[in-house]
Amino acid sequence: MDHLELDEEQYIQDGDDVIEIPDDGDHPMDEDEDNSDGGGETAGPSRLSAENNSVQDFQSHDGSVFCVACHPTEPLAATGGEDDVGYIWDITDGEIIEKLNGHTDSVTSIAWSADGEMIATGGMDGKIRLWRRVGKESYRIWEFLTELQGPDEVMFLRWHPRGPVLLAGSNDSTLWLWQLPSGNTMQVFSGHTGPVNCGEFTPDGKKIVSACSNNTFIIWDPRSPTPVAKLTADDGRFNLDGITSLAVNSTSTLAVVGGAAGGVRVISLNRGEVITALGGHKEGESIEAIVFADLLGTNTGPGFAITGGTDGRICVWDLSTYKLRTTLQHEDAITSVLVHPSPKPYLIVSGCADGTLRTWDARTGAVVRQHKGHIAPVLSASLGLNGSVVVSAGDDHTALVYTTEPTQDE
Repeated sequence: MDHLELDEEQYIQDGDDVIEIPDDGDHPMDEDEDNSDGGGETAGPSRLSAENNSVQDFQSHDGSVFCVACHPTEPLAATGGEDDVGYIWDITDGEIIEKLNGHTDSVTSIAWSADGEMIATGGMDGKIRLWRRVGKESYRIWEFLTELQGPDEVMFLRWHPRGPVLLAGSNDSTLWLWQLPSGNTMQVFSGHTGPVNCGEFTPDGKKIVSACSNNTFIIWDPRSPTPVAKLTADDGRFNLDGITSLAVNSTSTLAVVGGAAGGVRVISLNRGEVITALGGHKEGESIEAIVFADLLGTNTGPGFAITGGTDGRICVWDLSTYKLRTTLQHEDAITSVLVHPSPKPYLIVSGCADGTLRTWDARTGAVVRQHKGHIAPVLSASLGLNGSVVVSAGDDHTALVYTTEPTQDE
């Protein structure tokens, strides 16, 4: 297999600590129904709430919209759905830029490369398909690059933070790593015993962390198929009834994982062990989203972890003390939590199964904006244009664009 062609300093150095630890009935869109002449397909007012305050909608999907990702710099969003297709579209006017077809089952994962030059879609059919930008003058023309195969159903996609390397988690308990644009397989990681629900590159690019439904958490060196450290339910402190979500802090020293039974654990990535448990969610309610935030804007210390669960709670944790800073409350299950980039890292956006999103000031717990328009659960969300907009993906076949700017002086 190919070696990771990235700067050596991005990966684990000698001397770093490593410890071994014992449907609604909709039919798929036909291939000839290609709305590539531009503009979102209008399906009438029934697909939008009467309280809709979005600034743009996209209604070209013929089924639930499962995933959305905003381009790192451009006014573009990409969505994937139950109709087996993805789209790249302009968030300012809803114009379709490119139809991302070729899947034979639902598109459930979508992700831009760190430089925004490539985009990957992952589906329940086990396919991962890639497109890249054509030319250097604009982002309006894209071409199909390659199809990657190997996994069973694709559970998630993540790009390396500094290079053209793509990670995928599979329903068959494996993780896959590819070099792009060649599409060469770099590693196949085997060590989980259930569907790999979540995984991330650490922000420094040196490690991969992954977790599965059978309650196993693994730290990997991207250059080796052998786990660096592993946690399982055999450690009584780590019994989470299956891991559903995880995140890594900005200094790549801590991971926070959440489970199907409402438990949350903090893990040292240097020592490969559980540090503590966080207990702010209702027992039996799944943790569906975890993010880290630098609420103080200092970029020092372990940071703040934000967890969202099916109990409707969003808990903000100060990891310097492991204490709960504040709790935010929705009326239904939390489906996504996002953190604004600098200069407003204290603003977070949450998506909810009640069809709404909210922008919050996580320092005070105040609602900055409420975002309405969906008539079904929000399934995914992504921040764009340096956090000034959020794009949501809905179970109502619609994606909506909202401004996140405060409605009053902060």
